[in-house]
Order: sequence, then structure tokens, then C-alpha cells
Amino acid sequence: MADDLLPQELRILVAVADSGGFTAAAERLGLTQSAVSHAVRGCERKLGAVLFERGRRGAVPTAAGERVAGHARRILRLLAALPAEARPEEPGGPRGPVRIVAFRSAAGRVLPAVLARLAETCPELEPQVRVVRDLGRGTAGEVAAGRADLALATLGAAIPPGLVAVPLYREDYALAHQQGHPDPRSLPLVDWDENCGSYTADWWRRQDWIPSATINVSDDTVVLSLAAQGLGMAIMPMLSLDRLPDGLTVTDLGPDRPSRQVGYVTTPELARTAAVRAVVRELRAAPLPAGASAVRTGGEGRSRRP
Repeated sequence: MADDLLPQELRILVAVADSGGFTAAAERLGLTQSAVSHAVRGCERKLGAVLFERGRRGAVPTAAGERVAGHARRILRLLAALPAEARPEEPGGPRGPVRIVAFRSAAGRVLPAVLARLAETCPELEPQVRVVRDLGRGTAGEVAAGRADLALATLGAAIPPGLVAVPLYREDYALAHQQGHPDPRSLPLVDWDENCGSYTADWWRRQDWIPSATINVSDDTVVLSLAAQGLGMAIMPMLSLDRLPDGLTVTDLGPDRPSRQVGYVTTPELARTAAVRAVVRELRAAPLPAGASAVRTGGEGRSRRP
């Protein structure tokens, strides 16, 4: 039965999923390969599903295995948070690690002030920050998979169901192009992989002046450098335009310009922990970065459920 699963079994499932094999998981956990294999078979029997495809190159999680590993990471994270939750009134505020993920511009423009305040108000807290590209499931996907406690994410259809998502600010898009160009909208388009997802797709479809991209790169700073050399125009979110290279200027796209909402994403259970509440408090109190505007919300948060 699934309710017979033990924390050690969950740790083994996560280790196999993360390391890609029984032998590597055994080395990580200080167990024998046969003990890991036996534990995984026991979990599969209890859950009634195959969790890993075994092969010569290791063990690859099935779709069920990916889901189970995500839930296992989240359960283990809550277990790790229990000691701090049992002593909420200790001096120094919440303590221990809190795992934060953000895409590049949010990490660079929003998090520094938040982390500085946390260092003052919660000196025992240990923020662990990773930068994750805003592609596919993006930063919110890291929370859903149990690899992060809180994400700064672009809100929209890509947020996995069942998470708490709360807007923090709105970010408009603008046209970046070489200074002095007489008709920047006639330039070819330079784009990057993370740009203009589902939240701006409708606007893009309505613009008959935007050509297909002639250059597509994986980094927004490269986009701006190319545009500064007159090799094309770029349509970028404002927080990516804070440090313009020489020769580049920014033009407003008008009242119909696209925008995106950026907010924090966490799980319903982690949203109640002292560590995540402390991060959220500082996020909500932090001054808006230049290029962002406030977003009104109807409450503290909302859950996106299936």
C-alpha cells in the first residue's frame, strides 16, 4: 500500500531519479546496489506502477516515476522543515535552507534587495539561489518537481496545476534597436529562445510588421549586442533592458504593447512554512525594479488546481 512508504524509500526513489541509475544512487546513499534495487521494486509493488525503465545505460524515470519523484522530493522537503516549524519562536527567525529559483532578469533585478533584507531580518536562514531558463516548465516546474521551495516565474498557462501563484509586478515589452536608425521597425528581427511565450503570443499574431526572426540565440545579452550593431531589432521585456550596450536605444511599442506578469510560485504546503513566508514577506515589501509596475491581487494567493 502507498501509505506504507517510508522516508528512506522516498530518498532512494529520488536518488535513482536524480542520478540515473541504481549503482550511482547506491553510492550516493551509502547502500548496496541490491538494496536500492530491492527498495525500488518494493515501491513499485506498493504503488502498482513501473517507476523506472531499466536498461544498459541506467534507470530512466517513466512518466509515473517523474510524478512520484516530484512528490517524494516535496514530502522529504517538508520532513526536513519540521524541526524549524516546531520551534517557530526561536530568536533569529526561521533557520535552515530555503531553495529559490528565478529566471535571469528577476534574479538580477529583484532578488538582491530581498536577500539583503533576509540577511538582516532572518540571519539564520540560508537562501540557496539557482538561475533557471524561462523555457518549458521553467522555474515553476522546479517547484512542482520538488527541486525548489519558491520560484520567481512568468505567470500564465505554463504554471503547473496545484501550485500557489501570486503576481508581484507587471513588465512591459519595448523595441530595442540601433541608435539613430530612421525606421527601426523595418529591421530584421533578432530573437532569443526565452522571449515572448504564451503570454504575448496573441499580440505577436496581430503585428503584421514583425518579420520572422533571422537570428535566434540563447542569451538576451547577445540579442542586445547584435541589435546595437544594427543587425536587427529586438522586442524585449523591460527588465532585460536595464544595461544597454553602447549604440542601443529603446522605443516604446505604444498603448497596445505586450506585457507579462511576474510573481512567486510555491506549493500550498510550503507556503505555510516560516522560511517561505519570510521570503514572500520581503518579496512583497521590496521596491519595484525600474521598468516594472505594480499588479493588484484579490488576495494573498491562488491555487491553480486541475
